[in-house]
Amino acid sequence: MTAVLAGPAARSGTRDLAGTGTLLRLALRRDRLMIPLWVLLLGLTVASLGGSFEALYDTAAQRAELARSMNANASMRALYGPVFGDSIGGLVAWRMAGFGAVLAAVMSLLIVVRHTREEEETGRQEMLSAAMVGRRAPITAALLTALLANIALALVIGAGLTASGQPAAGSLALGLAIGGCGIFFAGVATIAAQLTESARLAKGLTGAVVGLAFVLRAAGDAATADGSSPLTWISPIGWSQHLRAYADERWWVLLLLAAGAVVTAYAGYALTARRDIGMSFLPARPGPARAPTSLNGAFGLAWRLQRMTLLGWTIGFVVAGAVFGGIADGASDMVGDNEQTRQILERMGGAQALTDTFLATMAGMLGMVAALYATGAVLRLRGEETGDRAEPVLAGAVGRLRWVASHLVVAFLGTGVVLAAGGVGLAIGYGSTIGDMGGRFGPIVGATLAQIPAVWVLTGLATFLFGVLPKLATAAWGLVGVSLALGWIGPALDLPQWAMDLSPFSHLPKLPGGDVTATPFVWLLLIAAVSTALGLVGAKRRDMG
Repeated sequence: MTAVLAGPAARSGTRDLAGTGTLLRLALRRDRLMIPLWVLLLGLTVASLGGSFEALYDTAAQRAELARSMNANASMRALYGPVFGDSIGGLVAWRMAGFGAVLAAVMSLLIVVRHTREEEETGRQEMLSAAMVGRRAPITAALLTALLANIALALVIGAGLTASGQPAAGSLALGLAIGGCGIFFAGVATIAAQLTESARLAKGLTGAVVGLAFVLRAAGDAATADGSSPLTWISPIGWSQHLRAYADERWWVLLLLAAGAVVTAYAGYALTARRDIGMSFLPARPGPARAPTSLNGAFGLAWRLQRMTLLGWTIGFVVAGAVFGGIADGASDMVGDNEQTRQILERMGGAQALTDTFLATMAGMLGMVAALYATGAVLRLRGEETGDRAEPVLAGAVGRLRWVASHLVVAFLGTGVVLAAGGVGLAIGYGSTIGDMGGRFGPIVGATLAQIPAVWVLTGLATFLFGVLPKLATAAWGLVGVSLALGWIGPALDLPQWAMDLSPFSHLPKLPGGDVTATPFVWLLLIAAVSTALGLVGAKRRDMG
């Protein structure tokens, strides 16, 4: 009886996976630019930090003092985690294990959602399923694509750090910790793709899980310096950090990541077998019989589509600003007598008093991250276009310019809202530590709002790409990534000024505390206006689709 039943079951399993190889090759071809960029940029960034730490802390005593001061600061432990080893490799692991794990998770969720829910949302999956494609082939191909990307990432990190002179075992451990976390969240993304009916919601749900994992890890590490908090151990990001690369590695932690990846992937497989293509377990609620008056125009529709994204970014910036503000008063303790660290902060935030320098650095970082929001808001236009949702809108009494402008208004004004929220959080966090909530409130909020012209330059360039070179619109993410890389690791690598000037943020005055002139603001606003205008002209004249 067992043998008789095994034959049909095996054949059924084979049929469910039919076409997996073809879909895998298709996914790798479609992601032939995105995956290598993610892997190389993240991997080489991790590998390059060893040289930076070696230049900053060239003696064992300096590194030991840095580790001691970081572990004694609960805010820094919440931000980066505890320091488990004071070697060069240990400092790289402290700085990048958690941050790298978050970026690997983002890479994985983008890959998996793109090749599962997004394919269903656009109708391509239904067309493919008419051929010899099994029910579980798409999810299998998506998971294999994410698996290959994270394996490549782990190898690049491990090989890069080993080549820079770090111990091979610790380098491999750090690579596997970051890549393993990415594989875990690939499984989480498969679950989200079954639960939600749109790719945007699937990405948002998975991103929320990543954010929750980071918060749990941060809360656990803030509570204890030795990683003994239960909150740390229910977070996969905490697992990545507490593998303890370069510090008597706990290889068994990889079993947690592997088991979590298997469980989440199995849940995704189980769910996909219980629904029809295009359906979801959490369908959207039916709307009212009559649309509200706010949806009568293109601007109301754009606001409806983007309001929840703006709300999420606003809340996130308030929290991030409060965290950064809470540790600003201890900037002097973090730097100590290390002149190299002081010089790096001055390159990032200006040569004012050290606390103002730190606040200026944080304001600049908030501005660079806000560019991610603005670029995403602009590229929502491209998503509406390629998803065939723009055509019904434009078929009515809505002109192209009004449709494009409706989303641009949300992008440009939303930037101000997000940065204002970050400034308020930064001011509240700093004011609460020094016992003066009002004394520095205005200058700190003003410092974050001063980042708007630079963000608008990148917003304008994204608009230009959408309107004039729509097939290259996603290159706008690359422009933002370059600005982030220059602002984050450029000062530590002591890049030449011409390279730093490639980022619009390097032209802004370092506030609070720096000298202010109108010239850079005028030039940045002019560049933003011209690029936006060219994008509008291009969008009006080109074919849609």
